[in-house]
Amino acid sequence: MEPHQLIDVERIPAAVGSTVELTDVLLVANDNGDITVGAPLVEGARVIARVVEQGRGPKVVVFKYKAKTRYRRKRGHRQPYTRLVIEQIVTGEEAPKRRRGRRISEKKETEASQEGQVTEHGP
Repeated sequence: MEPHQLIDVERIPAAVGSTVELTDVLLVANDNGDITVGAPLVEGARVIARVVEQGRGPKVVVFKYKAKTRYRRKRGHRQPYTRLVIEQIVTGEEAPKRRRGRRISEKKETEASQEGQVTEHGP
């Protein structure tokens, strides 16, 4: 898997910019070709990803029709999804690698707290 690959999954209730951990891993493949298949899950494997976007997929139109009976029903549906960036795949008991720098959510909190500060100047 390429580093920082985008994937779309069923909607996850997480804020954009937050980090999520997926623990239901079915298969893990290493760079050297080793493949581990779970029964049903790979023990100790997890995927660390960052939420990039919350969105809705393209519209699917469902149209029901019966000839000669004036029966017509048209209905549309847009499936919600969460777009993730895979940052790391952890197998076994190894600790996840820490990225250098701050996460987006921490950076926004810091900027917001700095904006709210009022400095008083003495006489």
